[in-house]
Amino acid sequence: MSFSRVTRQIGAAAVAALLAASPALAVDLQFFFPVAVGGGASKTIQGLTDDYMKMHPDVHIKPVYTGSYTDTIAKAITAARGGNPPQLSVIGAAEMFNLIDEDMIVPFDDYVSAKDKKDWLGGFYPAFMANSQAFGKTWGIPFQRSTPVMYWNKDAFKKAGLDPNKPPANWDELVKDAEKLTIKDASGKVTQWGLRIPTAGFPYWLYQGLAIPAGATLASADGKKVFFDSPAAIEAAQFMLDLTTKYKVMEPGTLDWGATPKAFFTGNAAIIWTTTGNLTNITKNAPFPFGVGFLPAKKHYGAPTGGGNWYLFKHSTEAQKKASVAFVKWMTAPEQAAKWTMATGYVAPRPDDWDTKALKDYVKKVPGALVARNQLKYAGPELTVYQNAQITQILNNALEGIMSGQAQVKPALEEAQKKATAVLAQYQ
Repeated sequence: MSFSRVTRQIGAAAVAALLAASPALAVDLQFFFPVAVGGGASKTIQGLTDDYMKMHPDVHIKPVYTGSYTDTIAKAITAARGGNPPQLSVIGAAEMFNLIDEDMIVPFDDYVSAKDKKDWLGGFYPAFMANSQAFGKTWGIPFQRSTPVMYWNKDAFKKAGLDPNKPPANWDELVKDAEKLTIKDASGKVTQWGLRIPTAGFPYWLYQGLAIPAGATLASADGKKVFFDSPAAIEAAQFMLDLTTKYKVMEPGTLDWGATPKAFFTGNAAIIWTTTGNLTNITKNAPFPFGVGFLPAKKHYGAPTGGGNWYLFKHSTEAQKKASVAFVKWMTAPEQAAKWTMATGYVAPRPDDWDTKALKDYVKKVPGALVARNQLKYAGPELTVYQNAQITQILNNALEGIMSGQAQVKPALEEAQKKATAVLAQYQ
């Protein structure tokens, strides 16, 4: 055997050995994330992503912080239509039908084993899966999920002669307590409102915190129909208006979402409704002891779910899809879910998350963290339909018109029903 032939064989063997010992080719992933959320979201997301990459050096992941949920869905659609979509994104769960309609996403079921379908996909709270699954498939993985909850100022309750550990449990008690909590100065000016429910920007979400307890279902499960003018839907909107005009326990007009925690901190409102995602913010900044409770009942308790899901984008390689699913599975595992919940106040989306030592210790210090989880038993899905942005804007416009005094309740919701039905006609 010639020397050159031997060296070629040795060289080939060395190359083969080197290739066998080398890691697989790196996979690059990018995901869009709505940074405009409560708590230390972006810092926590970046930290978790960095931790994952340290454990998986063959996967490179770049978070892109995209603003609000509205900004994120708009940027994701623009990127997809332009042929440069992310591989993953956290987008509002209510956008599921839009993403399917745009043919932007694929179900997770196709990239997991039969065991994972049962143990992983089947392990999330059913209330969160109500707008994460459709057509027998799982399109979204619950992650940044929430419900609205009620926060109350215990000091204000004491001063009003109310039991600080007994929040209003139903609409009648809410009115009675809020009347006692509404304080006026000598000139008749209100210095403390009994209640604040945000009614500007996206009032439809907290309106559902009245509509669901009243027995209303605002949309069909297939996302093709809405029921804005049902008797229960009208009753809920009338009560929301009555809080300002009849009972005079809530500041009139449209109330800004973003200013609501500050109104609580400064004593402008004794009871507020906002997302459980504000729990960490309120825990850190409230200058008084406060309570966290269910939204008050009418026929029964109830609240909408909210927040974002992980979505898997269609136009990526098979290697990217598999790597994306592995990353999402890790991000939603109990240890990571516990970190996320403690950093933000969002609800850990699986029962087994709450069995971790970290969350058990956390809820001993912050028992309010259990409220949104326990409220899931009574929760319904956030309004989730085709053409979701347009439909929710129709309802938002009607509610803002009602709360600003520019429209009457029943005619406004009947007109909203007519407009929404026309938009959804193409899906019938």
